[in-house]
Amino acid sequence: MSDSLRARIERYYATVPLLFAEAEEWGPLRLFVRREPGAPYYGGPGHAQPTEEGGATVSAADIARVRARQRELGVPEAFEWLAEAVPDLRSRIEHAGLPVEERPLMVLDPHRPVPPQPLPEGVTLRVLTADDPVLPAALALPRLAFAEAGTAVGAAGRAELSAVAGELTADGTVDTIRPALRAGHKTLIAALDPDGTPLAVGHYHPADGATEIGGIGTLPVARRQGLAAAVAAALSTHARDRGVHTVFLAYAQDAVARIYTRLGFRPAHTTLLIANQPARS
Repeated sequence: MSDSLRARIERYYATVPLLFAEAEEWGPLRLFVRREPGAPYYGGPGHAQPTEEGGATVSAADIARVRARQRELGVPEAFEWLAEAVPDLRSRIEHAGLPVEERPLMVLDPHRPVPPQPLPEGVTLRVLTADDPVLPAALALPRLAFAEAGTAVGAAGRAELSAVAGELTADGTVDTIRPALRAGHKTLIAALDPDGTPLAVGHYHPADGATEIGGIGTLPVARRQGLAAAVAAALSTHARDRGVHTVFLAYAQDAVARIYTRLGFRPAHTTLLIANQPARS
């Protein structure tokens, strides 16, 4: 991966959380602290990352101080960083007792158009607004999708989706997302059944001409119909049409990576490492 691409991705990870949070500097680590309750950006923000200048000098004491602050804030003791940027940090984070997971990155070929993907009969794609009536169900869908990992058809369907949507409405999560949608900090696209039920969903958060596509999930009972590919293609095109020139994503499974390869994504030859951040897709 070229240095310029890596620099854009690093800058994105350092910038996009600031749409939703303030940054606290803890020596060689930066901790993002949410301005308001809720989780409009992946599982936070509430995670920490190494600063450009001090990443290589992160000590066990630095990690402990940030974890103490995260406990004080009541957020997960979560960290994320690019493996190639700070190669020695993983061992220090793991030595502190936090599990670290790998998320290889893929970037969309800037010279390759992304054609719309076929959809099952009657299914349509929609960019959701803050007041869209399907918003609660669309926000609930990833919880069910990621609870049943993989691409095989699963058990969770409309009843489970309705139950989780009710929970997210009652606990205020849905209302925390609305301002980000209104401000354009978050774009959410759903594939909808004719009755309005979201069958697949995904989102992106643009910053400084770059974006990571994330949260792509399909309702388990609706898998194996090309819905995730259709949502990913729609997100990519929507972002490009609004001036985003660097579109990338992280994946956890090779079967999912093959879907993105067919859309024009290629390996970015770098890996996002996430520690104790289970909510990140």
